[in-house]
Amino acid sequence: MTEIVGIRSDVTSLDYHSSPRSRSAPHPLVPSTLPHKRRILDRWTDRIKASGFPGTNLVTDYLHDKYIKNLSFHTIDHAGGVILAFLHFLNKEASSILTLTRSDISAFVEYEQDKGLKVVSIISHLRVIYAFVAYLVRQGIIEPEINKPKIRMQEPDALPKAIPYEDIERILDAVASVRDRALLMLLYRTGMRIGELLEVKVEDIILPDQKILLYIGSKNYEGREVYYSSDAEQALKQWLRTRDKTKRYLFYGRSDKPLSYVAAWQTMRKALERAGLLDKGYSLHNLRHTFATEMINNGMRVEILQQILGHQDIEMTMRYARLSNRRIAEDYYRAMAVIKRRGESDEPYRVSTALQKVFEEKKLLRSHKKKLPE
Repeated sequence: MTEIVGIRSDVTSLDYHSSPRSRSAPHPLVPSTLPHKRRILDRWTDRIKASGFPGTNLVTDYLHDKYIKNLSFHTIDHAGGVILAFLHFLNKEASSILTLTRSDISAFVEYEQDKGLKVVSIISHLRVIYAFVAYLVRQGIIEPEINKPKIRMQEPDALPKAIPYEDIERILDAVASVRDRALLMLLYRTGMRIGELLEVKVEDIILPDQKILLYIGSKNYEGREVYYSSDAEQALKQWLRTRDKTKRYLFYGRSDKPLSYVAAWQTMRKALERAGLLDKGYSLHNLRHTFATEMINNGMRVEILQQILGHQDIEMTMRYARLSNRRIAEDYYRAMAVIKRRGESDEPYRVSTALQKVFEEKKLLRSHKKKLPE
């Protein structure tokens, strides 16, 4: 790869490292007392520094910037993993972030395609890389021309898969144990991710309010609340009465550790097998999609559902609105009934001012200067 785009002349040496900053020094606190986000940051900065690749201090500074901006530990964790993988790839190709070209980024995308990664995963990795590239541009390490144009992939228009109500009934009827029913009912009625549910401790459940507190990390109080219905409450209380009271986690494995994902999936798999639905390809995550779709279908506002699901981007939540065919049909026939009634009455036709405002905001209205032909 011979193309070089706007690299600063003083950083092209493979021995170059940016001047170390005090914030990149090892944290003086005992690791076990650090916040979860800080431990994630230190883990990636240690691994990146140990790699010995050129410009690693630029990467660690970048991750520290994310930490200082109070971005989530998920964001820091994802960025650290993707960038380290990118550094490995560049090193294998005899390149580095100090001599980065658009061709390097293109080759990385092709490399991940050849590995068989899903398009959505590659797109996610590409976003991380371009965010890091933007940081390098701001630092004056590379020139903005590397982004002209950016490499883009066509995102598949895949919609979340909701489980039909009749299949949900068959799955729940096929559940054999009290524990398994509580696990599946909570996923179905709260919209939690399976990873979130497996981390729930008994102390996180607020029984009088029928809600569960979800925390991000074990040393802080960031997170959200989810709520559960009366049928899920019944399943939960039955499990609370029969479970081992000495265990901290609601669903536990051995040695007071959370139940593993594999064990949770086996719960779902057995229920699908008994219900004769194993060939449908349903997963635990489909219960979350089903919850979201049912909430939208029955009138929940998208911005409220976004909070419950824990989506940072409302566009993720809007996917469920696109699934709501039943609600679209109901709204259509309701509006059509009003239109028909209007035709049977002497009430004058009114233009919706609210709708007009929406059209204006979307710039769908245009002034017509030319007269129409007579």
